Amino acid sequence: MENLYDYNSCIVTLENKGKEFFGSHFKIHAEDTQLLFRLLAYFLNDVNNSQKFNVSLRKGILLSGPVGCGKTSLMTLLPLFLEPDDRCILKSCRDVSFEFINEGFKVIQRYGRGSFNNHTPKVYCFDDLGTENNLKYYGNDCNVMAEILLSRYDMFVNRKMITHLTTNLNSSEIESIYGIRVRSRMREMFNLISFDKTSKDKRI
Repeated sequence: MENLYDYNSCIVTLENKGKEFFGSHFKIHAEDTQLLFRLLAYFLNDVNNSQKFNVSLRKGILLSGPVGCGKTSLMTLLPLFLEPDDRCILKSCRDVSFEFINEGFKVIQRYGRGSFNNHTPKVYCFDDLGTENNLKYYGNDCNVMAEILLSRYDMFVNRKMITHLTTNLNSSEIESIYGIRVRSRMREMFNLISFDKTSKDKRI
């Protein structure tokens, strides 16, 4: 079947949008091209290339890599290829944790089982997993993001709820912080797409 998308043209569009959003210094780096092709296959809903790149369209994206490699920028820009109603909501894990301090356990419901808009599951991208802390609400300890991810896993299985994540953590660090149960479910929920661990800080 003929490829419907010109990926190189899409990368030019991404760079132009990046300059619009983040300033004239924004640049797509050549060494990230293959990673971007995988992400584009997903966000373009390109069935042929997603199979070629081993990307499942029924899962979310777990984008990992060193600090400053461009994870948040890409997860801000790539959803622009989708229709507005289909775009994910970017939410900092730190902001979620601060909401929990102020509002308590209803925050877990908000981003988990209660995360629907007219019966349609809301798609969130939780940014910078690992930067939030275990928090107390009226003396009760809670690993907020672990609980949200477990809740969204249930909705992924039962209602096809999609979640995206960005993180600097590796898989063993994720297991250490969030537990083996969360790590196991994340394998089912996400396509793991990783920058090289030697990726430079592009903000410098």
